[in-house]
Amino acid sequence: MAEPKENLQMEKIVSLCKRRGFVFQSSEIYGGINGFWDYGPLGAELKRNVKELWWNAMTRQREDVAGLEATIIMSPAIWKASGHVDTFSDPMCDCKKCKKRFRADQLCEDQGLTLIKTPAGKYELPAGTKCTSCDSKELTEPRPFNLMFQTYVGPAATEADIAYLRPETAQAIFAQFKNVLETSRQRVPFGIAQVGKAFRNEVTPRNFTFRSREFEQMELEFFIKPDEVIEAIHGSVATVPAIGHPGEPQPNWGWQAWHQYWVEERVRFYEGIGLSRATLGFHVQTKEELAHYARACTDILFKFPFSKKDENGNVKGDELEGIAARSDFDLSQHQRFSGKPMGVFDEELRAAWAKLPKEKSDDLWKRYYDHRKNYLTKSAKPDETPEQISKQATDDANGLARGQYIPHVIEPSAGVDRLILALIANAYSEETKTDDKGKSETSVTMKFHPRVAPFKAGIFPLLKNKPELVKKALEVRDLLRPWMNVFYDESGSIGKRYARQDEAGTPFCVTIDFDTLGEKPELLDTVTLRYRDDSKQERLKISELRDWLLARIR
Repeated sequence: MAEPKENLQMEKIVSLCKRRGFVFQSSEIYGGINGFWDYGPLGAELKRNVKELWWNAMTRQREDVAGLEATIIMSPAIWKASGHVDTFSDPMCDCKKCKKRFRADQLCEDQGLTLIKTPAGKYELPAGTKCTSCDSKELTEPRPFNLMFQTYVGPAATEADIAYLRPETAQAIFAQFKNVLETSRQRVPFGIAQVGKAFRNEVTPRNFTFRSREFEQMELEFFIKPDEVIEAIHGSVATVPAIGHPGEPQPNWGWQAWHQYWVEERVRFYEGIGLSRATLGFHVQTKEELAHYARACTDILFKFPFSKKDENGNVKGDELEGIAARSDFDLSQHQRFSGKPMGVFDEELRAAWAKLPKEKSDDLWKRYYDHRKNYLTKSAKPDETPEQISKQATDDANGLARGQYIPHVIEPSAGVDRLILALIANAYSEETKTDDKGKSETSVTMKFHPRVAPFKAGIFPLLKNKPELVKKALEVRDLLRPWMNVFYDESGSIGKRYARQDEAGTPFCVTIDFDTLGEKPELLDTVTLRYRDDSKQERLKISELRDWLLARIR
């Protein structure tokens, strides 16, 4: 589990993760397996808390989002339609001398170089590129390496039985779009959310859990009306400021407003679990970086200990989440490959279209036609002619008058494991104290936001050899257990118990002492409450403890 020694902060974080049970190397007793990680007791709780908070924010607190949980293995035709079978690859090269394998773009980036992409779509290493392991310049030419894990379905391992472990959770949402639309009684605009495992056979997994071969995603596909539909119904498409939250959704929002809305909503979520804007960064993808079907994509970055600096010495950050405006590409692809309609009917559009002046309807028709023709041309099958493409685009544009269109989509897609690593890195705090004898000791406190902390409170009897203290402490533990995850500890001194909970990130500790039992009558049935971040203490009535804690952990 060791990180490069020059990154001392990451080395400390990785060490803590193993020592305290946040993250373990998968199959460690057999030497481990590269790119796979297991979450220990604290890590499992932390991860569960994050996923539950995301799900609650995305679905239960909204009227316009429904949930889905789809299978990991789906029809391979889905991955053909999405383009993963043909294009989901990274450029890979090998050192001819030491035989080490690299992802070509990362190899170049590590040396301040940029991988060259030729007009033919192939890759070339720039002059001067060398192996970062042995300094040899004898490197193979970059070649594509498909990232999907292949498997077989059924007893026969033939080509006809090939299937894939899903490399993302999004495509299941698109494939089930119509079923969810019909059963959830939703109307566009609305979203479908999913949390689940995904698998990518990364060429070079690195940076601890940041880039793994098995990981979890939290994805929302939010379906919206095309701008032409918005303009037909409302007369114009609203414009919103390019910076800041645009406010509550409005009926006349187009894709730009929705995209800005979801960027800001996702930042609000991160702020709500302890990642301030100061720890985040943003990268607006350039036209060259965007997928051919995307209109925009904003990456939310976190400044990890391993994140590189720019030419001005500022930490750039690495991607936590991407919010993409994906147009109607995905639903269109599945409609074409499956032969099943993925469009929707909108009575409001049909009624509005009939009232439009001819000049206006012609303009909207032409814009929609051009968009559809552009998509169909770029995605054309080898046997499709320009005439067929034009006819299909015409049919699609004619559908507007009948109230029919294929929704566009805004996709906020976050990596759970990357977020967990960001929370751990953000929470990690060291303090060195020197006693009267000159002896220095460094302690670690994990300053998690109470909402994500694995344990919300530590429950301690002052002394374990006093049955009356132990009995009362267990009563307090059982009072809180149905409402939150708490940790009971009676071993060692109070100071050591506090220190253990500080390392676990527990925000509050509750000590049952003799005053709790009435040694001072006025303090009967009160406890000592200790704050993790500043070690301050106060007395609180047991009868008020549950509600006091709930107000701070939700």
